Amino acid sequence: MARVVRILGRMQLFPSRLCGLIFACLGSLALAGLCGTGARAQNSAVSLAPAAVEVGSPELIRVDAPASARVDGEWFGRKLEFFRARDGSAWFALAGVDVEAPTGLSSLKIRATSGATGTVRDLSVRVEVQPSHYKTGTLSVAPNFVSPGPEELNQIRADQEVKSKVFSGSAAEPLWSSSFRTPVAAEATDSFGTRRTFNGKLASVHKGMDFRAAKGTPVRAANSGVVVLARPLYYEGNCVVIDHGLGLYTISMHFSRIDVREGQRVAAGEQLGLSGATGRVTGPHLHWAVRWQGAYLDPAKLLKLDLSAAR
Repeated sequence: MARVVRILGRMQLFPSRLCGLIFACLGSLALAGLCGTGARAQNSAVSLAPAAVEVGSPELIRVDAPASARVDGEWFGRKLEFFRARDGSAWFALAGVDVEAPTGLSSLKIRATSGATGTVRDLSVRVEVQPSHYKTGTLSVAPNFVSPGPEELNQIRADQEVKSKVFSGSAAEPLWSSSFRTPVAAEATDSFGTRRTFNGKLASVHKGMDFRAAKGTPVRAANSGVVVLARPLYYEGNCVVIDHGLGLYTISMHFSRIDVREGQRVAAGEQLGLSGATGRVTGPHLHWAVRWQGAYLDPAKLLKLDLSAAR
């Protein structure tokens, strides 16, 4: 700081254009310092884990507010659903940044409303979203999965209606408990976020994590929840979707056999079925995806996230 003061004290010696450049540099340094410290530096009542937020990151948002308060918020146009930790220590929301979200500064809007007086406290913070570097890839699949015929298109439209209904009615409370676990005992590939071309025609973003699971490998629930879909779909093959509450779902695809039914409550580690090669695939594997409020999050990062403090 003393050095900055000495520089400013001599600014009358510099041309006006150079002075302007110095002020601009000082302002950039100050902004970089603020952004680099994350949300905690801007508001001591709010913190994010992990603190370094990237495209595709799941985030555990913690808010220090009284138990009698009501906490709500919004991020990237998606509603934040806060719940009280079991030990009453704080409010939490399990949220995230979509794999295709823009990078740069984002506005994380949070309000805490006093239950006694109705006084609203604005706890909003600015969060820097960093890019995540994903690969590109090319795959070959059956032609009907790239250019579906009329019959296939009818099935795809019917599947879309089913999925829209499934993802529109999540439980009003968190159904998961503690950290998520790997759904299958198999090697995972670094495939999330890969920009893929199918048969040289169809480009898409891979919104899940692939496991090299041989056909017949048991697939288990990564956490507790309710099975909201357990049926064959055109692209997904035999598919199981678990609602973990408050807009959070895990999606498992390409089963050779499904062992659960829709509406069934499952515990973490409970068998959902056997891996296979149904739907749009190049071979046997498990495609496992994480979806929150319509945003697709990196499953590998969710598996590394310590959620024990929240539930």
